[in-house]
Amino acid sequence: MVKPILLSLSFLFLLINGSLARSQFQHQLQQNECQFDRLQALEPDNRIRAEAGEIESWNPNHDQFRCAGVAVVRRTIERNGLHLPSYTNAPQLMYIVKGRGVLGTIFPGCAETFEESQEQGREEQGRQPRSREEQREREEREREEQGRRPHSREEQREREEQREREEERGRGQGSRSQQDSHQKIRHFREGDVIALPAGVAYWSYNDGDESLVSISLIDVGNNDNQLDQNPRRFYLAGNPEDEFQNQTNKRRGSSSDTNNVLSGFNPEFLRQAFNVDAETARKLQGQNDQRKNIIRVKGQLDFVSPFSSPQERRRQEQWEQEKQREEQRHQGRGRDNGVEETFCSLRLQENIGNPSRSDIFSPNAGRISTLNSYKLPILSQLQLSAERGVLYQNGLYTPHWNLNAHSVIYALRGRARVQVVDQFGNSVFDEQVQQGRILVVPQNYAVLKKADNEGFEWIAFKTNENALINPLAGRTSVIRALPLSVLQNAFQLQREEAQNLKFNREETLLLSSSRSSSQPRVAAA
Repeated sequence: MVKPILLSLSFLFLLINGSLARSQFQHQLQQNECQFDRLQALEPDNRIRAEAGEIESWNPNHDQFRCAGVAVVRRTIERNGLHLPSYTNAPQLMYIVKGRGVLGTIFPGCAETFEESQEQGREEQGRQPRSREEQREREEREREEQGRRPHSREEQREREEQREREEERGRGQGSRSQQDSHQKIRHFREGDVIALPAGVAYWSYNDGDESLVSISLIDVGNNDNQLDQNPRRFYLAGNPEDEFQNQTNKRRGSSSDTNNVLSGFNPEFLRQAFNVDAETARKLQGQNDQRKNIIRVKGQLDFVSPFSSPQERRRQEQWEQEKQREEQRHQGRGRDNGVEETFCSLRLQENIGNPSRSDIFSPNAGRISTLNSYKLPILSQLQLSAERGVLYQNGLYTPHWNLNAHSVIYALRGRARVQVVDQFGNSVFDEQVQQGRILVVPQNYAVLKKADNEGFEWIAFKTNENALINPLAGRTSVIRALPLSVLQNAFQLQREEAQNLKFNREETLLLSSSRSSSQPRVAAA
C-alpha cells in the first residue's frame, strides 16, 4: 500500500517540477526576446498589391515585435474597394489614419438585426433580370413544346397550368432571396479606433471619395490566442496572399499554397453543406480568383443601412459623440456597464482624432487623447488601449515610462527626435522618427519625444486595457513628488537647485521648449 502512494507522490512531484520548469523556460524565452542593445524605427517589410488596394506588414519575427508580442499591418483600400471577410487568431486594434468606410462584424449567435422590408424585396426582384440558366431552360422548353403538338385540349391545359405554377414558384423564391438581412453595420471615419476580438469575422468597405488607410495591431501575445505567437489571418473568401509573407515562408517554405478557408474542404461536401450547385461550391473556393485580398466592387456595394444621406451620417456621428460623453459622465465604479451594452450590440469604436476629445492640452506644446476600457468597455476583454498624440513645433513630451504595458508607436505625420533608455541607463534609441515608421518602446523603458519644426503626430497601441505612465518632469512627476532633502542628497544639489528642479515646470505631460532653463522660478529659501 505504501509503494503505490510513494509512486503517486513521486509522479506528482515530477509533474509539478515539470510544469514549473516549462513556465520558467517560457518566461526566460520571453525575457530573452526583450534583450537587445538597440531599437529601430521600422518600415514595412512586405507588400501585397491587390485589385483595389495594398497591404503592408512589418516582419513579426523582428526582436521588437517578438518582445511586445504583437504584429502590425497597414492597409490601403481604394475607393469602392472591399477587404474580404476574415478573422485573426488574436485581438486587434485598428486606427483609421485617413478616409471613411463601413465595417461589418459577425458575432456568433447574434441576430441579423439589419433587414429589408418585403416591399424593398419585391422592388429589387422586379428590377432583376432572369439568370442566363433560367432563360435558357425556358427557351428550350418552349421550343420543345412548339415542336410537339398536344394530343388533346386537356393535355394543353395541364401544360399551361404547370408552367404557371413553375413561374409563380420562381417568383416566390426570387422574392424571398432578395429580402436581405445581416448583422449590424458600423460606419467609421478618420480618427476612429476599432476594437476587434479574436476569431470574430469582419469585412470593411471604402464608400468614401478618397483612399482609406488604416493601421492595425494584432496582439498575438494575448491570452485569447492559444496558438503560437505567429499572426494568422483566416480569409473566408477569395484567393488571398499571406499578409506576413516572411513569417509564412519560414514556417511553410512556400507562399504559393495560401487560399481561403473554404478551399481546403471537399467541393462535394461544400455543395451539400450550403445546399448549392457544384458551380457555386467551386466559386466558394476561389481557385481562379486573381483579385487577392482587396477586391473592387462592381457598381456600388448594396447593404441595409440606416444612413440614407451624408446629412443623416453627420447627425448620427453627433448623436454618438453626445451619447459617449453622457456615458463617461455617468460611469460606475465597476468595469461592467449593466444592461446598456449586450454582447451582440458591443460598442467597437471610439474617435480619438477629434481635438475636442483631447484629455490633455497645452496651447504651446500639443494635445493627447487616450482610449482605455473606461471609455470603450470592450477593451477590458481585449487587454489593449491606445494613445493619440500631437506635438506642436518643438513641443516636448515629458520623459516618462509605461508602468504596465509595451507601447507600439506609429508616426502619422511630421517627425520627432525620440530617445529611449534601458534599465542600465544606456540609450537604446536616439534618432528621428518620421511618418510611416514604427517604434516599439518596451515596458518600463524611459522615453522622451521632441517634435521637429513641422510638428509630430502619432498613434500608440498599448498592451494593457488601462495603460499607465509615470512622468519624470512636470507637475505630476516623480521628481515633483520627492521631498527636497531626497533630491538634494540623491543628485548632490544645493537647496536652491533642488527647488528649481522640483518646481520649475507647472505643465503635466506636454512641455513647451520656450522657457529658458537659466531663469529659476523659485527663489532660494
